Amino acid sequence: MAKTFSELLEMAKNIEKKKVSVAVAQDEEVLRAVKGAKDLGIADSILVGDADKINEIAANFGMDLSDYEIVDVKDPIEASLKAVSLVHDGEADMYMKGLIDTKDFLRSVLNKEVGLRTGKPLSHVCVFDVEGADKLMFLTDVAFVPYPTLEDKVNIINNTVEICKACGIDNPKVAPLAAVEVVNPKMPETVEAAELTKMNEEGKITGCIVDGSLSLDLAVCPEAAAHKGATGRKIVGDADILLFPNIHAGNITYKAMVHFAKVTNGNMITGTAAPVILTSRSDTYEVKMNSLALAALVADSLTKNA
Repeated sequence: MAKTFSELLEMAKNIEKKKVSVAVAQDEEVLRAVKGAKDLGIADSILVGDADKINEIAANFGMDLSDYEIVDVKDPIEASLKAVSLVHDGEADMYMKGLIDTKDFLRSVLNKEVGLRTGKPLSHVCVFDVEGADKLMFLTDVAFVPYPTLEDKVNIINNTVEICKACGIDNPKVAPLAAVEVVNPKMPETVEAAELTKMNEEGKITGCIVDGSLSLDLAVCPEAAAHKGATGRKIVGDADILLFPNIHAGNITYKAMVHFAKVTNGNMITGTAAPVILTSRSDTYEVKMNSLALAALVADSLTKNA
């Protein structure tokens, strides 16, 4: 079980090497990330985009592209469709966002002809390695599903449990978060959290332990749980998955952690036929590299469970 991104990278180095298809690859941090993945033996890559710009950017920081496959497609939309089709057709195992708007990248993922739709709802997972914590934290959904319904939350849990299992966490603990840890009919988030817990107890949600509603402190801090007399719960400050009630709560928490704490993270879209690496254009090489390693583990898990 990976408890840090360093351990996760080691896990990714010890599986069969994967191949990532990059949409609009003319971006320095993206190129640094795919180079890092190649150097570690995690993944080779197919770079789809403006070949002249890709070569120019790589030359600026001394990256040798002689051992990389480059597909020259100048138009970003066409490049994204070509890149995703390579994954759709089995020529690559993972799909990665480069220098392209998120909405256009997601349109390629959802393309009916060459995309990666499975019929399952998609969701976003952010994995955090927090300095001082003794495990990785899985935050969802902080970027994709704005106002998840109860059914959406079931799908988000199932999607995220698959990611946890790929990282070696066999029975992750899921905390449906709210402002309070008791059910209040005037707070629908707490009602739905209790319903998710019941569904888990009845075997309708499997492969994990669900305990909600929970306030954030009870989900992540054993001392807070002890202080509040909540030590009899299934989760006592040891949650693996933080399930947010809506995108605002998730995204604000995500950005607070990035800017106020010592963390590193990786991100991906789940519910697709193959792992989709969705990072911000402003994310660092390290975040993109972590996301590649995470996606490689998920791709390996999908192959083994196919």
